[in-house]
Amino acid sequence: MEIIDGKKISEQIQNEIAEEVIRIKSEGKKIPHLAAILVGNDGASETYVGGKVKACERVGFNSTLLHLAATTTEKELLDRVAELNNNPDIDGYIVQLPLPKHISERKVLEAIAPEKDVDGFHPSNVGRMALNLPTYLPATPYGIIQLLERYKIDTVGKHCVVIGRSHIVGLPMSILMVRNSSPGNCTVTITHSKTKNLKELCLNADIIVAALGKAEFLTGDMVKQGAVVIDVGITRVKSDKTKSGWKLLGDVKYDEVAPKCSYITPVPGGVGPMTITSLMMNTLKACRREVY
Repeated sequence: MEIIDGKKISEQIQNEIAEEVIRIKSEGKKIPHLAAILVGNDGASETYVGGKVKACERVGFNSTLLHLAATTTEKELLDRVAELNNNPDIDGYIVQLPLPKHISERKVLEAIAPEKDVDGFHPSNVGRMALNLPTYLPATPYGIIQLLERYKIDTVGKHCVVIGRSHIVGLPMSILMVRNSSPGNCTVTITHSKTKNLKELCLNADIIVAALGKAEFLTGDMVKQGAVVIDVGITRVKSDKTKSGWKLLGDVKYDEVAPKCSYITPVPGGVGPMTITSLMMNTLKACRREVY
């Protein structure tokens, strides 16, 4: 069993990006510029956006954070989106989700210029992904693909079971794993809360991507010997064994599942560190105009 070290791979990729930025500077070219819009004071969102700003500093990107009040109207937010669309210095930007309930996430995401949509959520970019055209891949699935590629995990002809069908992870992951590319070329089964024979499907899987948000859902009796298990879940639960009083659990019951695996991602330290790194990769693509 080999543990897939997302922290190590994330650092490797960020070092590669930083070297590229040094080269760009030496040639007098434009430095990549990532912006983020944060509406309100959601603690998890603030932490995540703060991580993006720090990552930009590490790799040498310029970054801009627009922190708007929770009372910001939908029109006011759409006006800020339009400003970023029309700002030639901004290569890519994200609108941090979730948004306050009075604002339509769909309207906002569709208002983002596809060529600056480094989160990969705009319908145009989702369509390009489905057609295997150059695009910005959603950050978490992109990170998983990078882990599979850098660990040289064979996916061709394998049966991949994706647990979860969210637009952020499950659905794009199923598309990426079935594409005629590397990694890819899997036979993919996507499962969800209405799937009746989930255990049977998982036992036949060579690769399992667990992305449903239920702590320790995937247990040892659901995984066959030698499977590759990618744990996307992250749930904070109370613990009397940590200083903070909390600990993080994935969607996989790690102690039961890990001994049966050929490869497995831990939580924390697996998929998580790759998400922000993937955003950096997309921003570099945007600056180079590799997609649009």
